[in-house]
Amino acid sequence: MSNLLVNERDQEFLLFEQLGIEKLFQTELFKDFSKDDALMMLNEAKKMAVNTILPTYAAGDKEGCTFKDGKVTAPKCYHDAFKKYVEAGWLCPTDPPEVGGQGMPIIMATANLEHCYAANFAFLMYPGLTHGAAGLIRGFGTDEQKEKYMMKMYAGQWTGTMCLTEPGAGSDVGALKTTAKRLPDGTFSITGSKCFISCGDHDLVENIIHPVLARIEGDPPGTGGISIFIVPKYRLNPDGSPGEANDVKTGNVEHKMGIKGSATCTLNFGDEGKCIGELLGKEREGMKIMFHMMNEARLEVGMQALGHASAALEHSIAYAKERIQSVPVWEMKNPDAKAVPIIEHPDVRRDLLWMKAHVEGIRAMNYFVAFCMDMARAVPAENEKWQGLVELLTPVCKAYSSDKAMDVCSKAIDIYGGYGYCQEYPVEQYMRDCKISCLYEGTNGIQALDLVGRKLAMKKGMNVMNIFGEIAATIAKAKGIDELKAYAVRLEEAYNALVDLTLTMAQMGKSASFLIPILNASPYLDIMGDVLLGHFLLQSACLAAEKIKAIYAEKGAEESKGKQRALIHENADAAYYAGKIATARFFAVEILGTVKPRCEAIKTEEKIPIEMALESFTC
Repeated sequence: MSNLLVNERDQEFLLFEQLGIEKLFQTELFKDFSKDDALMMLNEAKKMAVNTILPTYAAGDKEGCTFKDGKVTAPKCYHDAFKKYVEAGWLCPTDPPEVGGQGMPIIMATANLEHCYAANFAFLMYPGLTHGAAGLIRGFGTDEQKEKYMMKMYAGQWTGTMCLTEPGAGSDVGALKTTAKRLPDGTFSITGSKCFISCGDHDLVENIIHPVLARIEGDPPGTGGISIFIVPKYRLNPDGSPGEANDVKTGNVEHKMGIKGSATCTLNFGDEGKCIGELLGKEREGMKIMFHMMNEARLEVGMQALGHASAALEHSIAYAKERIQSVPVWEMKNPDAKAVPIIEHPDVRRDLLWMKAHVEGIRAMNYFVAFCMDMARAVPAENEKWQGLVELLTPVCKAYSSDKAMDVCSKAIDIYGGYGYCQEYPVEQYMRDCKISCLYEGTNGIQALDLVGRKLAMKKGMNVMNIFGEIAATIAKAKGIDELKAYAVRLEEAYNALVDLTLTMAQMGKSASFLIPILNASPYLDIMGDVLLGHFLLQSACLAAEKIKAIYAEKGAEESKGKQRALIHENADAAYYAGKIATARFFAVEILGTVKPRCEAIKTEEKIPIEMALESFTC
């Protein structure tokens, strides 16, 4: 089932057959939900995405955001869409009813919002950042702050941002220069500039609430001295309504490659010495508080990438079925041969299957992490295990998803040929919009360093051993299925190479070779992502093999290959399950076969990029 955004059949398979999210509905936390609820919400999300958000995609990109007289205007088509999105309850679906949410599991919200991410992520950034900022106030704010700010943000009456980056302090947040000066009434005077602030200024709502990282005068340098402040665009009147301007001025709107409907701003705080902020949480705990939203924010970026890749795949399949071009290669000498849809050509089919494997694998990985987030909350006795998996896999979700999504979008343009490079078709915008997912919320290089430098060693390696245990279980199960045995062996070889490399790099980190893990952090993350996708795809193939076997038995086709092929052409479920098996097999041959030599290359301890003289990079 395709709506040119997301394969709904694959969503349902993942949720109810592979992940088995109905286990969540048996817990006290989520006992009020059911499979019927989940399916209903998926349908409502699809309608919101297709009917309300998708029409803003090309229009918002074409119009972009305008900056005039110090004010930013969002695309006109976003205004009605934002209102409808908020009214439908999509801004805070996972939050409790007492703050305006529905209390639904994160995995359900993740699946629902995949439709919306695929429809127009630039638009989704406005409510997405608002939810994240409101969540910080909910988690660390005073009761007064929650009443003043959080409730209006969750209601979509006001929006929020995340103000970390400065011109001289991008990935190195600890180098920030924004300062906070104590005032007699307990508030702070904020002075400084922040750049690349997504949705930093616009006209969708009457007020914007900025969580701002700054250093209180006299506090120590580095990240340990950073605090976080609530800084509204407009100060509040006694009745809680927006009042006078709070000396937060927009310096510019960036002219970007993509996500043009999202206002990316430079914000100047306190140019006139009149910017007032309230401390959020405790002093010098700004980074700790900000990181509270990082796991979900980075999963959201992984889902952004998935949304672009999913839509690119769905459009490419539809186009390849309709575009008539050239006779089949096996008919080249037949003068009477007719041109066929390009999906009949081997190279096109190979590209489409590569795209399909990565989209479905990334979807499985990202959904699994969302499921882990829910299990960590719903099953307190197993919190350490599930939360550990979240911590370990979040950088992989963010970085691997975005890197491979770019490749998927690139291949989509290839499928369309020259038309794909033109704005007549949407795939060129998917690629432009997708690229930012590699950069913000911590560049992919930073994610790799986080994985190798911090996450692998957490809990003395227990987290990584837990995911290795999951992979080993999949290998064991697949070895028991005749048609998957050979592919289980391929996953096992890749898995063993990854385990060995992980242990080797751990030893390198304690020796004179400590630079090798740092130098190869990105290749390592890529390898781990490949093995994880191999695991999830083979896991799905094991389930699909059981399901299709039952269909064959029901239709009396157990012993007849001809009847089985006919069923795949005639029966939608048989076709879907056969596709899952083929996808896992293709990935095992095409991708997993490259893992071991890549691991061996890292183990040679070559330091060529470090050893080469700087002068040799250009002459």
